[in-house]
Amino acid sequence: MTTERHDKDPSQIQEMFGRIAPRYNLLNRLMTAGLDTRWRRALVKEAAIPDEATVLDLASGTGDIAFAMRRQSPRARIIAADFALPMMAVGRRHALGSSVRWCAADATRLPFPDGSFQVVASGYLLRNVSDIPTSLREQTRVLQEGGRLLALDSAPPPPSLLRPAIRAYLRYGIPLLGRIVGGASGASAYRYLPESTLHFRNPVELVAMFEEAGLTNVCHRCFLFGTMVLLWGDKPATLSSDARG
Repeated sequence: MTTERHDKDPSQIQEMFGRIAPRYNLLNRLMTAGLDTRWRRALVKEAAIPDEATVLDLASGTGDIAFAMRRQSPRARIIAADFALPMMAVGRRHALGSSVRWCAADATRLPFPDGSFQVVASGYLLRNVSDIPTSLREQTRVLQEGGRLLALDSAPPPPSLLRPAIRAYLRYGIPLLGRIVGGASGASAYRYLPESTLHFRNPVELVAMFEEAGLTNVCHRCFLFGTMVLLWGDKPATLSSDARG
């Protein structure tokens, strides 16, 4: 896989995440100094999962967001979906792996009926999906009216005095860490991932895409000098014919 392509070929993305699955969690903790757990807790808080809700964690990978949801909402029905099967295999071996349902799914063609979930969430999906608008429309489709859609992802560093240092860390520090921990396969994957961040949409553009997908009350919150973004929005209720007059 070349590191300078940004067309998000699904088969290449799928293969890449399969290769790094065994060390994915360790590398995430090292790259973020453990802050990734804090960002997931923020997502779960904004999700405001109703008691006994049905929830989709899309692009679940090894299940970190699904498990954070399970700890917060013991009675929710949580489905962890991804198209990288080796990532889910790692998650199923987790202590909470049997507490969620695992499902193979393409984020642009979800295998669920309309209005299946009260909450749909994803972590680091949008940066890697081949067609962001189609994926957001699919996520909105399977969301119940009044439900909430959330996404946690990286973002290109905004203008600041720190931007040169952040860009250097993304382009050189993360690939070096990937090589040390994951070998040659880790190095290639962790060259692609920082480059995909640098070429990704900024938070304002992502908010607009949420709104174009039909979501309302769209908000976002940035972390780590603006290099991580959490977005959320609600699916509006359809007015009845009487209410429309």
